[in-house]
Amino acid sequence: MNLLSFIRGDKSAKMKIFLTDDHAILLGGLVKILSSEDVFEVIGTAGSVQETLDSLTRKSPDLLITDYNLPDDDGLTLVRRVKQKYPSVKIIVLSMHDEAHLIKEILKEGVDGYILKKDSHEELINAVRAVKNGKVYLSSDVNTMLMRGLNGTGEQKLLTDREREILKLISKEYTNKQMAEELFISERTVETHRKNIFRKTGTNNLVGLIKFAYANNLI
Repeated sequence: MNLLSFIRGDKSAKMKIFLTDDHAILLGGLVKILSSEDVFEVIGTAGSVQETLDSLTRKSPDLLITDYNLPDDDGLTLVRRVKQKYPSVKIIVLSMHDEAHLIKEILKEGVDGYILKKDSHEELINAVRAVKNGKVYLSSDVNTMLMRGLNGTGEQKLLTDREREILKLISKEYTNKQMAEELFISERTVETHRKNIFRKTGTNNLVGLIKFAYANNLI
């Protein structure tokens, strides 16, 4: 952006975008979708939290779009670290997770958008445009889910149904691999659910978790 554009706060200047996801095919698709818009420029990609942080020291994006599930840590950790170190960088979380508790926790960290991987390409473009114009964007499905919670039409549960399934298998001493095979999900997804369960229950070891679960009728 030139000096005159900066002074005017030119909304037409290209928005520099950095993408984080550990699925190369998905990253390629995101690059193609975003690059089709003249006002967006993808300046880099990464597949992990640490790789993202290392890259951001060399690049100066306006926007980070990140998955929640990452191989070395979760997206919430990345959001917190980016907000602390690069407060001017806007963040959109693009995730398969549609659990109200998780979304609310991420929104509390000051992200600028949350959309689901099942959402349309148009929803992604709309999200980036909104954030570029200084707005916060939630996809229509996320908005509907959060509104149901506010209106009392959705059951507010500490753990999601999937997390309760994981918890039951943890209590049976299943390994992550065994849980993944039992539930037909990846080990990485199992590990993400485990982290969420420990965080939501406020426990930090297996014994404490099992005690909490029985005391609160979670299993």
